[in-house]
Amino acid sequence: MNISIDMTTTSIEEGIGYWLRRAQQVVLHDFSETFVPYDLRPAEFSLLMLLSSHPGIKQSDAAEILGIQRANFVALVDALQQRGLAERRKPESDRRVQALYLTKQGTDFVLETTGKWRQHENRMITRLGGLDDRDQLIELLTRLSA
Repeated sequence: MNISIDMTTTSIEEGIGYWLRRAQQVVLHDFSETFVPYDLRPAEFSLLMLLSSHPGIKQSDAAEILGIQRANFVALVDALQQRGLAERRKPESDRRVQALYLTKQGTDFVLETTGKWRQHENRMITRLGGLDDRDQLIELLTRLSA
């Protein structure tokens, strides 16, 4: 179905949310196509990358950093744990919290998929016009989300 709308009669194209959503669709589509062989969603990849750079991070802190609600985050960790990519441990210093770590398989998986992620990022940077434009976009989005 091809729908034709006269955009000159509306102001939707002036809306930040409209363009953020359109950009998100492009980025997520490219990510999904890139990671089809790995059966990996963006939230899963983000958590794996976070655990790679912050081993032992508290589960609650990881959820907050990634902006994922607690109930959804538990399911996300469960899925990665079932795949053998991540694990929960109770630190000796505080047995009430859950610390998150990559498993050996998870570390290998991150190393294998990081190159694919860089290819995806490079395609997005090219679409933007280069690194300076990427940096400007990140600055603006950071300001908007603060």
